[in-house]
Amino acid sequence: MSKTRTFVTLLSVTAMSWVLMGAGKQAGVAADTNLEILRDSIRANKKALVAASLDLTNDEAQKFWPVYDRYQKDLTALNDRYIEIIRDYSAHFADMTDDQAMKLLDAYLKADADRVKLRQDYVAQVAGVLPGRKVARFFQIENKMDAIARYDLAANIPVVKQ
Repeated sequence: MSKTRTFVTLLSVTAMSWVLMGAGKQAGVAADTNLEILRDSIRANKKALVAASLDLTNDEAQKFWPVYDRYQKDLTALNDRYIEIIRDYSAHFADMTDDQAMKLLDAYLKADADRVKLRQDYVAQVAGVLPGRKVARFFQIENKMDAIARYDLAANIPVVKQ
């Protein structure tokens, strides 16, 4: 399987995971356990894709993977915020007030701003351990996976009723 096909497959799995994560807690403890298994699987596949795409030297790999792991941990915490926003939205979709809609929008925009800040913070850290082209490639890969996941998620979330 080519790197591109592997990449597309992983992106599809990642996108599906966002949808599942949005429903996870609503289904109870069993769903939470399944969600964690799914998340672990996605993280492992994502890491394998990054490894295959960056073609790191041994020295680069030793320095990069600890930074990558910290980034993914911080990114997971941020994604958990998005999940909570989606859950709140889902819980109030049918009877959402103007005030609730504005609070959810504010929470979403703050999470988006924090995502940009997180990436900016980690660009410097990744640049401290990898050459510029590999830094750019890493964040391109991250951006592509994020864009696919967000697109799929957006397709499954209905627009607020008027």
